[in-house]
Amino acid sequence: MLRALRTQPVLSSIRMMSSSSQPGTTVTASLIVKSSDLASAISLDTQDAFPQVFATARLVALMEIASARALKPLLQPGQLSVGVSINMTHSAPTPLDAEVTAEATYRGREDKTHVFDVVARDGGGEVGKAVHRRAIINAERLEQGAKKRVEAVQGLK
Repeated sequence: MLRALRTQPVLSSIRMMSSSSQPGTTVTASLIVKSSDLASAISLDTQDAFPQVFATARLVALMEIASARALKPLLQPGQLSVGVSINMTHSAPTPLDAEVTAEATYRGREDKTHVFDVVARDGGGEVGKAVHRRAIINAERLEQGAKKRVEAVQGLK
């Protein structure tokens, strides 16, 4: 069964160089791998088979959380940041009950996106790395646009 990504309990620590996001700002987000974080938990069908190690989808989510936290000082009321792209390598498995930490380092702004280098580690060392891009958006506008887009398609059926 596919479960919604949880952000609690996510242990976190934030190390920022200033009150605004500047190149070099580093933010971390950590979690203890629970059964709901395992690749085996993302099955949609009993015929799906995945190992009982930290899921790549959850690693991406942890990397996004760390990166999004770095942009908080730039947000105006009603704004959020959203992931635009991620080029990620999941290089090593992490077992149940291990702690995983994603460290996002803000590279700066390129056009309309904010770029991060992200490295994830567990007790055994590096488990993944990524280049992640985020955009700052008006949350209400995004949600309304998503709703209209789906309703328009459904109306054509």
